[in-house]
Amino acid sequence: MQYFILFVFTFAQLFALDSNALRQKALNRGMSSIPTDFTDLISQVDDANNPMTVAKIKLGKKLFFDKNLSLDRSISCATCHELKKGGEDSKPTAIGYKNQKNPSHLNTPTVLNTAFSKHLFWDGRANSLREQAKGPMQAHFEMASTPELVEQRVQENPQYRKKFTETFGDNSITFDNITKTIAVYEKTLVTRGRFDEFLDGDNDALSSQEERGLNLFIDMGCKGCHFGPAVGGQKIQKFPLRDFNSILNLTTTFNEETKGRKVKNISLAFKMYRLYPFENRGGFLGKNGERKFRVPILRNISKTGPYFHNGVIKTLREAIKIMSKHQIGVDLEKDQLDALEAFLKSLDGNIVEYEFKEFK
Repeated sequence: MQYFILFVFTFAQLFALDSNALRQKALNRGMSSIPTDFTDLISQVDDANNPMTVAKIKLGKKLFFDKNLSLDRSISCATCHELKKGGEDSKPTAIGYKNQKNPSHLNTPTVLNTAFSKHLFWDGRANSLREQAKGPMQAHFEMASTPELVEQRVQENPQYRKKFTETFGDNSITFDNITKTIAVYEKTLVTRGRFDEFLDGDNDALSSQEERGLNLFIDMGCKGCHFGPAVGGQKIQKFPLRDFNSILNLTTTFNEETKGRKVKNISLAFKMYRLYPFENRGGFLGKNGERKFRVPILRNISKTGPYFHNGVIKTLREAIKIMSKHQIGVDLEKDQLDALEAFLKSLDGNIVEYEFKEFK
């Protein structure tokens, strides 16, 4: 069956779609470009429970970069979400307060294009940016603060007191309002690149190899999970879908890793088993321990390595091979791998500089 699939893909490449047909194919399958106009962005990502305003955006930007919100005044949101590094920190595992590593060896997801995410965190436990923003501030291994301390630090700043009163009214410096402004600012951190130009009608935006990669991306089923403006962030999906270990391998691996020792904690013993096609560093098992993960955003993916939840895989090329084999059951030929890698690199882009002055 696998060889038949590869044959179909190769045969289809001989009769590749022209650019116009490929564009329509992508649009019909849930892919879309990032808005160039701020009004259009608002229409797609605004939250009735936290409406976007220029005042909130400007206030949220200051708070996003403010290290005073952390316990020892050394870490801001921007410390881990570096906008010049693809919206994350390029480290295998996130480092926080007093150089503590994330206890599950989780790396930092990008903040870029999360405006379009329906699920946040690796296990998808948050459904909005305003909810997500509350987590890192309070986590003892990240910013190690508390809602009360964050409010106190903001109260200390006369400019903040003035801006919060103007934006929300009197007595408005609350943890909830603070995270609302950060969330609104983060919604403006969206990127556009050549892929957007292609979707918007420029037939010269992508190379022929990148177009072949896009066609493969659609036909192989990658777009079934990675769709929408951010090319991801819309679903929670099991990984891997195709388990690469048999029951025999489970027993063998378990025996090798325990080396005959008695393991009293069955949950810990289970985590020791390699559930992924790479080292199970950190033992994280996703949502409800069922290996279900928020589908990552693929925009700027070439800049957001190392890859997967625990940052074990260093190269984009290896990540593509793993996803192809263990999610859709295909061992890629070299030319297919080249094309897919080229397409994914075309998703790189720059943060859109929106004009805010006409909005209130």
